[in-house]
Amino acid sequence: MKIEILLFGRLAELLGGTHLFLEDAKDTYTVCNRLEEQFPALKQVKYQVAVNQSIIHGNKLLTDGMTVALMPPFSGG
Repeated sequence: MKIEILLFGRLAELLGGTHLFLEDAKDTYTVCNRLEEQFPALKQVKYQVAVNQSIIHGNKLLTDGMTVALMPPFSGG
């Protein structure tokens, strides 16, 4: 199972690119935990998680080909 990860703003700077791929990530908690292990600075940054272009709250199960986006918090105007 392959999941595409999209990174925006400060998160892209911290992780060194705008996208990457993870294998065998069963849910969004697994994605975040793996990235925080690989990139410890990510633990210090607040971010929102979206799956297939919908912001989620909590954990979401993932299937092959899904896209997870990590975004810094934003405000409307």
